[in-house]
Amino acid sequence: MSERALASREESFQVRALGWVASGFIRLLRSTLLLRFHGQEEIRRFERENRRFLLAFWHRHLLLMVYGYRGPGITILISQHRDGALIAETVRHFGVHSSRGSSTRGAVAGVRDMLRLARSGMDLALTPDGPKGPARVAKIGAVQLAALAGMPIIPVALAAGRAKLLRSWDRFVVPKPFSKVHFVYGEPFWVEREADLEAASQELTERLNALEARAEELAGGAKP
Repeated sequence: MSERALASREESFQVRALGWVASGFIRLLRSTLLLRFHGQEEIRRFERENRRFLLAFWHRHLLLMVYGYRGPGITILISQHRDGALIAETVRHFGVHSSRGSSTRGAVAGVRDMLRLARSGMDLALTPDGPKGPARVAKIGAVQLAALAGMPIIPVALAAGRAKLLRSWDRFVVPKPFSKVHFVYGEPFWVEREADLEAASQELTERLNALEARAEELAGGAKP
């Protein structure tokens, strides 16, 4: 086996190991948290009726978002970078599929995979400001994907009463153990194929930021 193949095999093993550890950490943290869900009636109805949708949330809320979905199957758009590989391996332990690609790398392949899986009956998820920002500003690709898939977007945000905000580009939220976490869902909205995508992405930005503000109000916790 060549040195390159050995290095690739070792990296793959490291990613799998780190993904297992990360998923264990998330489960352990979750066991200490009190989760509260607000405005969830529509998304739960979609899940019960097996109606497909696109779940959109800010990158900074990614850590616990596996607990915000209860449907039969979902795929999330994740970067092809090494950090993306770790995220993909982590969410795999929660039964979440990953479509690899982003606005910065592998966009076409990722979108094609998302559309293929949507046609097979899966829900879609993405972080409209990922993977590198600017934070809390939705890129046009999110609403474009919703239009192509013919799915409504259901926005969701969360906030914790006590949280550590990492020194990352998005101030990633890590709730502290034994805190209360509030998930706040918005109303589904559709993006038609002939819609003004710039205006639609601005609307998504405003909706997500309003939901985050509401979650922060409910939690009385760490601000962005």
